[in-house]
Amino acid sequence: MKLNLGCGFNSIAGFLNVDRSPACKPNLVFNAETQPWPWETNSIEEVVFNHSLEHMGASSDVFLGMIRELYRVCMPNARVRITVPHPRHDNFINDPTHVRAITPEMLGLFDLEKNKQWIQGGFANSPLAVYLGVDFVLESSVVVLTPSYEQKVVCDELSNETIRTFLAERNNVATEYRIVLSVRK
Repeated sequence: MKLNLGCGFNSIAGFLNVDRSPACKPNLVFNAETQPWPWETNSIEEVVFNHSLEHMGASSDVFLGMIRELYRVCMPNARVRITVPHPRHDNFINDPTHVRAITPEMLGLFDLEKNKQWIQGGFANSPLAVYLGVDFVLESSVVVLTPSYEQKVVCDELSNETIRTFLAERNNVATEYRIVLSVRK
């Protein structure tokens, strides 16, 4: 089974489209912040969060519970595809329903191998994979630049290094992240 969690009005064929709002006419009305989730352990092969995960889990306990449930329901090697607004873009900043910035670095906190390295090295990173009993591997991460910055990169007016600096210093350089996690069990 494949899940499109927080589908809104963007249903995907071949997926169980799930949203808390009946107005969206999802296949299943369900609030993903509610636990436990109604799916069997190791029953999900793919999950999509398309501009939805940033709307969920305002409290850390709820968000971490969602991550634990996500891991529980996913099969070994399942893919979790996440598209979210870049936290330094007006699309993220101006929406009062955005409750959590989602970044590749934050999702890296749920990688068990990284957690073990951090513990061994005495790093301050929160070993959330250890605490929660989960293990997600960052398979890929793409930052989508706004058209004006993308054009400057294509025309070699800006280097990738300069773009990385701008992403850390400026708003509205990137519009979104497209992230793929794989489930290691």
